[in-house]
Amino acid sequence: MLNIQHLTIIHTQDLRPLIRDLSLTLSGTERLAVIGEEGDGKSTLLQAIACPERLEGWAEVSGGVRLAGERLGYLSQETPELEDVTAYGYCAGHDAFMTLDPAGLAELNRLLGLPRELCWSDTPWRQLSGGERVKLRLLTLMAAKPTMLALDEPGNDLDLSALEALEEFLLNCGLPVIYVSHDEHLLRRTATRVLHLESVQRRSEPRWTLANIPYADYVAARAESLERQEHQWQMERRESLVRQERFDRIEQAVAHAQASISRRDPHSGRLLKKKMKAVKSLEHRYEREAESAAERPQVEYRMDAAFEGIAPIPAGRTVLDLTVPELRGGERVLAKDLRVLLRGSEKLLILGPNGAGKTTLLRLIREALAEHGGFRVGYMPQRYDDLLPLEQSPVAYLHTDGTREQLTRIRTTLGAMKLTQDEITHPIGALSGGQRAKVLLLKMMLEAPDVLLLDEPTRNLSPLSAPVMRRMILTFPGAAVCVTHDRELIGQWKGRILELRA
Repeated sequence: MLNIQHLTIIHTQDLRPLIRDLSLTLSGTERLAVIGEEGDGKSTLLQAIACPERLEGWAEVSGGVRLAGERLGYLSQETPELEDVTAYGYCAGHDAFMTLDPAGLAELNRLLGLPRELCWSDTPWRQLSGGERVKLRLLTLMAAKPTMLALDEPGNDLDLSALEALEEFLLNCGLPVIYVSHDEHLLRRTATRVLHLESVQRRSEPRWTLANIPYADYVAARAESLERQEHQWQMERRESLVRQERFDRIEQAVAHAQASISRRDPHSGRLLKKKMKAVKSLEHRYEREAESAAERPQVEYRMDAAFEGIAPIPAGRTVLDLTVPELRGGERVLAKDLRVLLRGSEKLLILGPNGAGKTTLLRLIREALAEHGGFRVGYMPQRYDDLLPLEQSPVAYLHTDGTREQLTRIRTTLGAMKLTQDEITHPIGALSGGQRAKVLLLKMMLEAPDVLLLDEPTRNLSPLSAPVMRRMILTFPGAAVCVTHDRELIGQWKGRILELRA
């Protein structure tokens, strides 16, 4: 059993509370999904449970976390970058993997939907796809025979078949699991309980909701409750305005009569004083009623962002005509005789399993566009650190022209993307994955590109922010090439699709 009692986590540098007075238990085969916006403390909560020493100097943790003798298997969100290590070398570096018998390894491969040969491969770690790395990390984690799992974005970088395998694994592993995920399909299929972390009142006040119902039921119940609260608040607000207007007219009339009454009419003066006393009594009654009136629901709203000032590319103009005789990943030939043709404001979705060469192809497309010239290209890589200077703050990174106008836009837009004024001056390396994605998104917005090249653009965005990113891609006026495993985006796609097969 995991037992959390009165857990409070405060960000040390900003003194901003991320979680306050959280209590819960997890046992049996429960699957507790932790959801919320970027930077609301989801990954921090898992670290407080699994490896609190990592939070020293970054966050102050109080309260109790008791694992009651459980062997906790923890998967962090960040995948290690390893040099001079092969896939097999990574696995062999874990004692639990080396003690697996063939039957145990075969069962783990089946549970995880993992190709049997991957863990014995001599492929360098740096050449593995993001999804292949996640699968190997899950394999070595499960080899240690944990009795409870804490998984931070386990679906990141997994292809469609691997996501389905992950869902089956979560459903059938027979362990209690607490996990962070932004994948709405995965949440709907696997979560038996929901912990929703929010930050309201301009991200100054943390709030949590623990719902002992599946994710889909929680989303529906929350929407219904918020709609009911909003309706009640609107109705009481309208009634209050009408009542206040009527009260103001009475008070003004009595005050006017008092001001104009003659001293020769003391009887009328006494009557007006009584009437004014009644008016004041009515005012106090209205004030008491206002104190007990329904409050407008305090919720965390989605980010606000949009591309502006971008003109469509003329339909007949060639944006890209790329021929790839051989698409290679290291020594492997992944595909032959590829041709990618893009004209006007066409949009292309690239699909395929992990290791099929999607990211490699996107990089070749980027190189071809840079060589050709003539277009402003906005690029979001799968690994944000390929572009982002982690030691710089978002403001320093984005403020390129030195003007006050650009600085104001940066601060305003980052605020609309739900970053606090403190966070936008911290090093980018201190931000969450979703917040880094938003910094890159704003970089593209400022550059007003003609062409977007996006590698898993929604992978770290919450169920609130991801729909905004999807809308920006689908309605982008220029051309776009997008690699994704986002099943929501695939379902909404209206453009062309290129599927690579391993």
